[in-house]
Amino acid sequence: MTMSTAALGAGVSAEAPPGDLRHALARAESRRKWRAFALTLPLLIFLLLTLLVPIVALLQRAIQNPEVANALPRTVRALDGWDRKDAPTAAAYAAVAADLAQLPDSSDAGALARRLNTEIAGARSLVMGTFRALPIAGTPDEVKARLIELDPRWGEAPYWQAIAKNGSRWTADYLLASVDLRRDADGSIERMPPDQRAFTGILLRTFNISAVVTFFCLLLAYPLAWWLASLPARKANVLMILVLVPFWTSILVRVAAWIVLLQSEGLVNRGLIGIGLIDNPLPLLFNRTGVIISMVHILLPFMILPLYSVMKSVPPTYVRAAISLGSPPLAAFFRVYVPQTYPGIGAGALLVFILAIGYYVTPALLGGASDQMLSYYVARYTNVEVNWGMACALGSLLLVATLVLYAVYRRIGKADLSLG
Repeated sequence: MTMSTAALGAGVSAEAPPGDLRHALARAESRRKWRAFALTLPLLIFLLLTLLVPIVALLQRAIQNPEVANALPRTVRALDGWDRKDAPTAAAYAAVAADLAQLPDSSDAGALARRLNTEIAGARSLVMGTFRALPIAGTPDEVKARLIELDPRWGEAPYWQAIAKNGSRWTADYLLASVDLRRDADGSIERMPPDQRAFTGILLRTFNISAVVTFFCLLLAYPLAWWLASLPARKANVLMILVLVPFWTSILVRVAAWIVLLQSEGLVNRGLIGIGLIDNPLPLLFNRTGVIISMVHILLPFMILPLYSVMKSVPPTYVRAAISLGSPPLAAFFRVYVPQTYPGIGAGALLVFILAIGYYVTPALLGGASDQMLSYYVARYTNVEVNWGMACALGSLLLVATLVLYAVYRRIGKADLSLG
């Protein structure tokens, strides 16, 4: 019985019925739970506002498609039932002229033009040229003739197909485009033409760079973590501070330092030339090599810490016992010691991999055009292309990959706890 329960029991009359005592205990437990909830409520609100709400907004924006529906409502209704093969009827021309004339200013027309231009090249100039030529009055047939005279592209079906396809306020087009798929004029899903498939290769490149970084982090971290785990606690704690020093330095500063080190006249190339290993500077900057070196340096502590925590729990007597029973030291290490560190290997590898797939600054500053990862294109669509739907779709793809890997990480973490 806890102290609060004992105090409550002391305040209840010895003659009180058992039911009253149970109700009093239940009320006390309920008050304790509400107090605990009240203490955690500020943190829950903070997480809701800074984590969950942005994620929901990200996922929602990835399937929103408001530009055409907001700017061309009459046109969308006029195209309802259109066979999407030839140019539509004159009523659709009159509707698009009326819709464009109702737009408040050129910024609304610009948003519409950008959205349609992502579907078909040339739509931006078509929409903006027509918007500047408004108003266009007359009968539907006269408006149709005037629009085609103004720009012959109004007589071509693909531009009208782009309007009809994007008439809904919700679409999966951005998500499909993030995996190199699209909807055709009839709404069927198909693969993009080979010259337009980009994001599958970018995603594979992101996973490839992350896997290579994870491999080298494991290769460097395993012997270092094993050495730290074998030292006395006092020495290990001092050396662990050196491992944690990178956490206290900005990533941007560390990347800038690697630029100084890896350039043609940097310390690395000058040192290699000075000791006679090479005659000409190695290309270590603005390519995949520089990206991997810098990312390994930044993420190495995230591999060392899980390995060290697991290795500290492995009794060194196991290896000594195997050697005393006749096993060679190297075989004893790999067959007795290493299997017991598998949870640390898995947790560290997944942690480094999850962090690596979201990297943006390091590849952007140290890599070339063919070394940019998925986060670079999220930033590009946000800041340069101003295509929030595509940016959020790519972000959603990265979020799904991270959640899948995090689920694996949790499973490995539970296995680690069960072994402990």
